[in-house]
Amino acid sequence: MTKISDCVWLTVESKDVVNSPPHYGNGSIECIDYIKDFLNEEEYQGYLRGNIAKYLHRWPYKNGVEDLRKAEWYLKRLIEEQEKTNEHI
Repeated sequence: MTKISDCVWLTVESKDVVNSPPHYGNGSIECIDYIKDFLNEEEYQGYLRGNIAKYLHRWPYKNGVEDLRKAEWYLKRLIEEQEKTNEHI
């Protein structure tokens, strides 16, 4: 087991359902990479924003901290995209 905070312990075998959900890695590329390639920049940012809103809305009712971590994951992706956009300005 690995201690990641005073309250949370993870086993080595545990699945990371936030960063690498097992059901999204069945193809040759990650689902998020396919979506990014499929959508234009504005649509992709809207997709990220929609997922952030979804997870922030449902966290108290569904998956608690897991949903907050998923919102954080999508927010980090949105920040990365925005930083790339700002580099080209």
